[in-house]
Amino acid sequence: MIEVNTLHAKIDEKEILKGLSLSIQPGEVHAIMGPNGAGKSTLGNIIAGKDGYDVTEGSITFNNDNLLELEAHERALAGIFLAFQYPVEIPGISCAQFLRESLNAHKRAQEEKELTGADFLKLVRAKKDELKMDPAFLKRSVNMGFSGGEKKRFEVLQMSLLEPQFCVLDETDSGLDIDALKIVSNGVNALRNAERSFLVITHYQRLLNYIKPDHVHIMADGRIVKSGGFELAEQLEREGYEGVIGTNTANTPQGEAA
Repeated sequence: MIEVNTLHAKIDEKEILKGLSLSIQPGEVHAIMGPNGAGKSTLGNIIAGKDGYDVTEGSITFNNDNLLELEAHERALAGIFLAFQYPVEIPGISCAQFLRESLNAHKRAQEEKELTGADFLKLVRAKKDELKMDPAFLKRSVNMGFSGGEKKRFEVLQMSLLEPQFCVLDETDSGLDIDALKIVSNGVNALRNAERSFLVITHYQRLLNYIKPDHVHIMADGRIVKSGGFELAEQLEREGYEGVIGTNTANTPQGEAA
């Protein structure tokens, strides 16, 4: 489904990805772990089409099509979804309006009939109940005043409605208490099937205890340096990055380019 081949990318003239390769098949869940500054979020952002990154070498294909030729909204309509580490607030746009417009945009792209207001409300109310979201949230502006857990649940609700083919979860566990983590993880697991794939970006094993990956990769200095199964995440929990790959994370640069 996704094929990343020797990808090099930089931001503000600083090289972040340095020859990264990754192959994800339909139905697979891949987890990427690594210290701050390794390039994890950069990879997710580039797949989704976020502005500001300069791909200098390599390629990304999605269902054998050149993903790098598509704008961000075209990638979304093609089936790519990015759950943000820090979901943005959008004042003046209600959650209900945002969700309905997003869903109908996908239906138009697929030449399907758009949902009426009544049909949409019936669908979204059933979905939000699964995530234990307050019914009043539909009237609130997007993410305005939301707790960290509410923002992440809203991201999962969007995935549930849009049914993307490939989902990037960028540190979805950040800011979540254990109860919210279980609810969000259950929402993600409910979407797993033989045709939908996930790339889960995280620092910690705790998320992977609930969203069990098929493959675990460790990134360092812009590359994948080690791959394995769930046991690799368990080894990281015991030994840390320095013990597993010889990386001293205390000296790793901080910042958004994680």
